[in-house]
Amino acid sequence: MRTLLYLLWLVFSRIWLAFGYAIAGICMFLLVITVPFGFVSFGLAACVLWPFGRKVVKRPSAGAMSTMENILWFVLAGLWMATAHLFIGVLLCLTIVGIPLVLGNFKLASVAIAPLGKEIVSTRDPRAAIDTISF
Repeated sequence: MRTLLYLLWLVFSRIWLAFGYAIAGICMFLLVITVPFGFVSFGLAACVLWPFGRKVVKRPSAGAMSTMENILWFVLAGLWMATAHLFIGVLLCLTIVGIPLVLGNFKLASVAIAPLGKEIVSTRDPRAAIDTISF
């Protein structure tokens, strides 16, 4: 059953969201100042494709600079990607099979809004035991 849900999740939402993150990453690489956002975007694309066994943790070294970067990210890509997560989540709510997949989309929407200053780590990582967002 888990494999079937993952395949449905991949086909109906994850592949499209990963494509969106990849396009955003390519666009971010066009300007020198937004290159770090491109790396973040490709990291989120990988997390979108295979979210199981991963958690999002805050980096202890993140400070005011990551807050300013998150504001810029929100304007350039975060709002659009979070909206895509929410839209696909609402579409998945229309089917009974898609309802368990909605929570994953909504969790990733919260990460898509402000991903800088956070890391995606394995659930086996000791940092994952702290208050985190798990998928």
